[in-house]
Amino acid sequence: MDDPESIKPSLLERLSAFLMREPEDRDQLIELLHSAYERNLLDADALAMMEGVLQVSERKVREIMIPRAQMDVIDISESVEKFIPYVIQTAHSRFPVIDGDKDNIIGILLAKDLLRYFAGEEMDVRDMLRPAVFVPEAKRLNVLLRDFRSNRNHIALVVDEYGGVSGMVTIEDVLEQIVGDIEDEYDFDEDEDNIISDGEGRYRIKADTGIDDFNQALGTEFSDEEYSTVGGLVLKTAGQLPKRGDQLQVGALKFTVLRADSRRLYSMLVERTDDVAEQS
Repeated sequence: MDDPESIKPSLLERLSAFLMREPEDRDQLIELLHSAYERNLLDADALAMMEGVLQVSERKVREIMIPRAQMDVIDISESVEKFIPYVIQTAHSRFPVIDGDKDNIIGILLAKDLLRYFAGEEMDVRDMLRPAVFVPEAKRLNVLLRDFRSNRNHIALVVDEYGGVSGMVTIEDVLEQIVGDIEDEYDFDEDEDNIISDGEGRYRIKADTGIDDFNQALGTEFSDEEYSTVGGLVLKTAGQLPKRGDQLQVGALKFTVLRADSRRLYSMLVERTDDVAEQS
């Protein structure tokens, strides 16, 4: 006699049965996926990733690229001794190398290739450059991801219709469109306030929280003349886009980055390290 457990349909079989109704368009497919989630055939992470995959097939490079002004680049005219601290500070694995300005990109430098410098070897940066790949702003993300995989490339420069460099995009940027929206313990519900206290003197703060609201909640007096949001305050203090887990001290407050990607700061944990002094 068959074991009842052995004839119990698997998750894949149940999901396949549920999706037997062929959707006629993308909206119907998403509706089916949400129905599967509501019936516990999919968990929240799986649903978010499937929606991300569908979005990748429709979105274009211009929507997710790192803008030209925010690109971290190395100028070939600089000596290795001069740009090594910059490489360490920004902590990227790949850098576009320019000759004069950002419209004249001559190659890509891999940070790991600089290990030869620390080993005391003679090196010519030009000889270490990898070819730069250029893609149009209108290229679809699913096509770009396929190209990244087939060419074993991780970074591409984005050009506008006139051939000028308008930004750059990495394979991580594309993958974040699939997995980046998965909620974690640091995410906020859209209906929740921008500032949430844990009752122990710490606050979870959305980066787009206004300075006035922040001052009112924490009793600070930060000026909003240079920046209007808490995220702007943190970016100004850090001097660059911080990564998840980074910490910085602003007056008597310690900020810990809870969520950020390659383009945006989303949320932070804020706690007092001393009596809050007046800020200006």
